[in-house]
Amino acid sequence: MHIPAAQILPLLDAVRRNLDGDLSLAALSRTAGRSRFELHRAFRRVTGETAKRYTSRLRLDRAAAELVLGRRSILDIAMDCGFASHEVFTRAFLRRFGMSPRAYRARGLAGTGAREIAIRHAAIVRDAGPCIGLHHLTVERRPAMPVEVTRRQLDPRPALIVRRKTREADLAATIGQVLQKVFAHAQQHGLPFAGPPFVRYVEMGRGSMTIEGGLPIAAPVKSDGEIEAIELPGGPAAVAIHAGPYDTLGQTHAEVDAWITAQGAKPAGAPWETYLTDPGEKPDPKDWRTEVVYPLAR
Repeated sequence: MHIPAAQILPLLDAVRRNLDGDLSLAALSRTAGRSRFELHRAFRRVTGETAKRYTSRLRLDRAAAELVLGRRSILDIAMDCGFASHEVFTRAFLRRFGMSPRAYRARGLAGTGAREIAIRHAAIVRDAGPCIGLHHLTVERRPAMPVEVTRRQLDPRPALIVRRKTREADLAATIGQVLQKVFAHAQQHGLPFAGPPFVRYVEMGRGSMTIEGGLPIAAPVKSDGEIEAIELPGGPAAVAIHAGPYDTLGQTHAEVDAWITAQGAKPAGAPWETYLTDPGEKPDPKDWRTEVVYPLAR
């Protein structure tokens, strides 16, 4: 029997909240009231990962953030993140980050020693990491909610992105791929996050588009292969908060565009969406919030 995405999202929140507990496929199947075979197929269809790989990723990312956040013992962090022993944790950490937990802690976050930056970084890992690949996830369609457009003055922000050309039909999958790449790269290299994930629409064509997906970071860095360092522009912008599922985002973009015309303003550069809500933490699509930003000419 087909398990809809809406029934998988609460499980993702259960994983996030119980990293030190039993998160085996059998345990998750009991929680969901489904067979292991049904849940395995549905979990992989929705997240792109098996339950085991998803759980391991969350545990390791949470542990990495904890390592640079404070001076708790590595063993305590490993246990709190669900690893059976220091040795098991170290082997898994080496596979994901290419260095030992001790070396990762010693290196720290690049470019800063400020505790408030480490706290912000850890919060984004906790809140955005679990569903970093699920923005634009398709769920049951609901009517779009009315939006209010405001004019705001933005500060420029350094960010890391991956740029991709994609078909409209593949947008959700492409967003998931690029955000996961940026998230993993920043975690591996100790680059502190400074805001939730975003996607910028660089070029729109007939049936295809070029996007940049990534996350703001605390300080400028150099590009590294397909991971590009950019600056999200500052200055005046038209901003709206889209409430609800992602499949009605197009209507919010249209409303912002109409507002700009009515105000006699002119767009200046590519618009972007910032995903303020993690779908796993708030499984009901009516609770999802996405910030839509259109830079304006000064």
